[in-house]
Amino acid sequence: MNPVNVLMLSTDRNAFQEGSAVRARFRDFGTITDTLHIIVLSKGNHRPEAIAENVFLHPTNSRSKWCYLSDAWRIGKGLPRPDLVTAQDPFETGFVGWRLARYHRAKLELQVHTDFLSPYFARRSFPNRVRVFIARFLLPRAAGIRVVSERIASSLKTKNLKLKTAPVVLPVFIDAEKLMSAQPAFDLHARYPQFNFIALTVARLEPEKNVSLGLRAMVRVIKEYPKVGYVIVGEGSERRNLELLTKNLKLEQNVVFAGWQDDTASFYRGADLYLSTSDYEGYGLSLIEAAIHGVPIVATDAGIVGTVLRDGESALVCPPHDAECLAKKASSIILDKEFAKKVKRSATAEALSCLPKDKEAYLEEYKKNWEDVS
Repeated sequence: MNPVNVLMLSTDRNAFQEGSAVRARFRDFGTITDTLHIIVLSKGNHRPEAIAENVFLHPTNSRSKWCYLSDAWRIGKGLPRPDLVTAQDPFETGFVGWRLARYHRAKLELQVHTDFLSPYFARRSFPNRVRVFIARFLLPRAAGIRVVSERIASSLKTKNLKLKTAPVVLPVFIDAEKLMSAQPAFDLHARYPQFNFIALTVARLEPEKNVSLGLRAMVRVIKEYPKVGYVIVGEGSERRNLELLTKNLKLEQNVVFAGWQDDTASFYRGADLYLSTSDYEGYGLSLIEAAIHGVPIVATDAGIVGTVLRDGESALVCPPHDAECLAKKASSIILDKEFAKKVKRSATAEALSCLPKDKEAYLEEYKKNWEDVS
């Protein structure tokens, strides 16, 4: 039997954009439950709305981020009693979810999308250290835990958190068939004819993605191969710093900041190498996308690296923060085209083997997980 009433807490403001992937995903969740109420921690002036017959969005419309939790608590108390409360992280959002689950006498599911037990997560900032403390408090109190990768599941199991239940690995759904059938809108090499080899990174330009490491690795590569280009797709708080670093490293002629792009397929299909430099990842969607599009991958050991993508077979892997290693691995892809083909074929096969066959199968798995928790 479906959980009759699910209360979800999310921070994804794209839910308010008609046509967004998040909004579509929330509608899909409505097909596996009778009623789904979603509190979206957000600023602005969004209106509460029904995006499907049984799926309701409740924006907090908070004056500042400091009001998110109190506003979510106020809204959640006034909603119908849920059977299950699910929160998209075990940190601030999870804390409100825990309180609402206690208030409504409902079951609590916590979702974990990032590898918060990585030492690099806590080192990144004081707020992250507080988040680790909150997660260690909340996770043993959850009736269910959904994680997006085997890496996170393994780290939770080895940290002696005394969980009530084993974590369930269920990544975000990826439509592999749609990715594989996407037609490039342009030729990347024709767009950047000054480069005879193009390395690509697709990422939010935020500190944990450590794109500066990619720039430092590319300095070494470009010294040997001056016609190599590095195309960075994405936006974020680090863009200005990265542009300044590019200038300081004298890489302006070899680095392109392409900004945010809706059409990433054209970039993946035209790239000769995908470079992932994250300190930590919960999953690593761009790694899966690169693998499915058939791009040889050089990556730091984070996210699905080591479980889905294996070093020396379907990816070339380096420790986080090791620019010298990344440069050497990238150079090996440039030098040995047959090896590069072997790596990308293996990556595509590994990625396809780990993904759900279709959306219906994925939603059935999601539904079963919710039923087991509630």
